[in-house]
Amino acid sequence: MTMLHTTMPLELVLQGLEDAQEQLQEVTVRGVRMQITPVAPGIGKIVRLLDCSLNDYLKPDLTPGSYIIYN
Repeated sequence: MTMLHTTMPLELVLQGLEDAQEQLQEVTVRGVRMQITPVAPGIGKIVRLLDCSLNDYLKPDLTPGSYIIYN
């Protein structure tokens, strides 16, 4: 939890917060279903793994924050 002490009105502090949220997509790559944030056509940044085997969590190319090519 973060506490913010300011004299600014709450509307100004939170202005644009909804616009800044990333658009997430679900894709399946090599049998692993994951959530990604598209960064370019066919390329995404992994947010989290949704449906995979336990060994997939140990693969460095599938860690959140990694970039992946998808179709």
